[in-house]
Amino acid sequence: MASPPTATDKAAATKKVIYAAVAANLGIALAKFIAAAITGSAAMMAEGIHSAVDTGNEVLLLIGERRSAKAADARHPFGYGKSIYFWALVVALSVFSLGGGLSINHGVHGLLDPQPLHDPFWSYLVLAVAFLFEGYSWNVSRLSLNTYRKAGTSLWQAVRASKDAAVFTVFIEDSAALLGVLVAAAGISLAQWTGEPRWDPAASVVIGLLLIGAAFTLARETGALLVGESMGADATARLREVINADDAIDSVGRLASMQLGPSDILLTAAVQFKRGMTIDQVERAIERLERTVNTHNPSIHTMYFESTALRSSLAGKPAA
Repeated sequence: MASPPTATDKAAATKKVIYAAVAANLGIALAKFIAAAITGSAAMMAEGIHSAVDTGNEVLLLIGERRSAKAADARHPFGYGKSIYFWALVVALSVFSLGGGLSINHGVHGLLDPQPLHDPFWSYLVLAVAFLFEGYSWNVSRLSLNTYRKAGTSLWQAVRASKDAAVFTVFIEDSAALLGVLVAAAGISLAQWTGEPRWDPAASVVIGLLLIGAAFTLARETGALLVGESMGADATARLREVINADDAIDSVGRLASMQLGPSDILLTAAVQFKRGMTIDQVERAIERLERTVNTHNPSIHTMYFESTALRSSLAGKPAA
C-alpha cells in the first residue's frame, strides 16, 4: 500500500498544476488573439481575453505559493500559509473584472455594431487546439484533486473538500475555459450558418457571464478558507474518535480547527482526563496524543489541549 503524500509532495503537485496551466494558456492566448484579428470574431477576442487573464492569474497563484512557503516568524507565528488564499481571492476578482467584464463589454459593442466574420476556419482551428491544451491542463488539476476525492463523490465535492486553493482555482478556471471554447465555437458556427453576425458577439457575452459565475465560485471557496475554515465535519468527527480512544481520556469536548494553509491545520481540543491522574501522567498523555493526532492527520502541525483536569494537576492536586 502506497504511503499518503507528504506536504512536500503536495506542494510539488500543486506547482505542476500551475505550470501546466501557464504553459497552456500563454500559447492559447496568443493564438486566439491572432485568430480574432484575422476573422474579426468577437467570441474569439473574448476567448483571447479569457486565456490572457488566466495566464496572469496563474502567475499570481505562483506568487501566493511562494509566499505561503515562508517559515513562521515573530510577526506571523503561525506561518504564511494563508497567503495562497489571499492571492486566490485576487484571482477571483481578476476573473470577474478583467475576464467577465471585458468579454461582456466587447460582446455588447459587437451586438450594437455587428461585423461580418472573415475566414472562420482559423477560429475553428485555434479553438480545437485550445480545447486540447485546456483539456490537458484540466486533467492535470483533476488528478491532483483526486487526492481529496472519496469513493462515490463528484469532482465538485472534491473541490469543496480541497483546501489547496491553487489546485481548485486552476480546475475551475480550466473548466470555464473548456466551456468557453464550446460557446465560442457555437457562436461562430451560428453566425456562419445563419448569416446573422450577432450570434458571434452574443457568444462573447455568454462567455463573460460564464467567467463571472466561475469568479463567484472561486470567491466563495477561497473566502471561506481565508476567514478561517475548519478541516471539515467528517474529519473532526474521526479525530474525536481517535482522541477519545486514548486510555487517559474520559471525554472529549469541543474540537476547533482552522486551516492555516493547504497542508497546515491548527487544532484546539477541550478534553477531560480520567480522575486521579498526576501531572506527570497528564504530560505523558498529551505527548502521546500529539503523536497520535499527527499520525492520524499529518497536516495538524499545531495543537493545544485544554482540560479542567490538567489545570487541577498544575495546581498540585490530583485531577478531580
